[in-house]
Amino acid sequence: MKRLNMTNKIMISMVLGMVVGLIVGPAIAPVKVVGDIFLRLIQMSVVVLIMGAVIEAVGSLDPKELGKLGGKIFAWFMGLTALAAALGIGLGYIVKPGAGLNMDMGATAIAASEQTLSEMIVGFFPTNIIDAMAKANMIQVIIFSILFGLSLSVIGKQDKDNVVLNFIRHFNVAILNVVKMVMNLAPIGIFSLLAWVTGTIGVKVIIPLAKFLGSMAIGTVIYMIFLIFISAAYAKVSPVRLAKHLWKMTVVAFTTTSSAITLPTKMEDSEIKLGVSKRISRLVNPLGMALNSNGLSLYLSLACITLAQFFGMEMSIIELVRIVVLSTLACLGTVVVPGGGLVALATVLPAMGLPPESIALLAGIDWFSGMFRTVLNVDSDALVAMMIAVDEKELDYDIFNGKKVISSSNS
Repeated sequence: MKRLNMTNKIMISMVLGMVVGLIVGPAIAPVKVVGDIFLRLIQMSVVVLIMGAVIEAVGSLDPKELGKLGGKIFAWFMGLTALAAALGIGLGYIVKPGAGLNMDMGATAIAASEQTLSEMIVGFFPTNIIDAMAKANMIQVIIFSILFGLSLSVIGKQDKDNVVLNFIRHFNVAILNVVKMVMNLAPIGIFSLLAWVTGTIGVKVIIPLAKFLGSMAIGTVIYMIFLIFISAAYAKVSPVRLAKHLWKMTVVAFTTTSSAITLPTKMEDSEIKLGVSKRISRLVNPLGMALNSNGLSLYLSLACITLAQFFGMEMSIIELVRIVVLSTLACLGTVVVPGGGLVALATVLPAMGLPPESIALLAGIDWFSGMFRTVLNVDSDALVAMMIAVDEKELDYDIFNGKKVISSSNS
């Protein structure tokens, strides 16, 4: 008998959890303890995981690339990721996936923030990084990590060994292994949490989840159309031809739900189909995998709005701005591990005053939402690479238009 992969195990545990919850009812409540332990195991590594990922990604850059070119890349990454987060909020309020459920998990309504916008922005910058880590203030942690990574990049020019950066790389491998070990427990944790949720709430929870997936699908289509047209206009090329060139990497991303697995295809097609130079493609695409996740940003903001609706919570304008900022900055620490979306949720939800237990509601459909997330994550990297190539005059229009053909072996 063929061994089940993690995706199938999670899907089976989701179905079993719902069935058992419906059969047993509220008496299933004690099983929540197991799910709570699973969530705590995820949360215990999340700060150092994201911190290490950002430091390594920024610290690995050549200092020469951190000037004008690095600024352009970072501006595109941040701008597009923030727009995706804003779209997620908009879809959440238009579709209202979680409206009408009015769940109660002991959560309290989010109080309207009395902070001004300027006070919130000042609060992004830490006065004590240890305190920021202890309180899991991810915005402060990520900003510190970017600055620390920049410092290591400069040191790397003077010291080729760069002992600190090498230590962080090895440390990241160890932390990733911890996360992978914890994610092996995901079927048990998700079964426990969904059995508890379904036993407490009943079948009413299924419809909002379907609406959430529908919102993700709609958001992916809208944002892909936007990205293709803005990129085509920027490069002065045919949007139809551009869409065709993206097709292969889109299919690989959608079916594997893995940015890491899709990376070779993305780099190859950027060079032999889009006409992006090797220099730009091999800088932007790997960096984008760590720092540019439009699909994840859309997912996180939509998830926050959906879960707030689940619990009947109201959010102020300041809270909505905070969601955009958190969703954007959380994508700087994207980690390519199974269940990466759940790890990111564990970062953002507590910061927005949403109960960590609510992760269970979206965990069962994470594989499906991961399809849409990965498509946006992958395609946006390739399109940013193309636009940067236009700026640097390193886009080969003959390759893009099919007048010149190069093989993958020469790319």
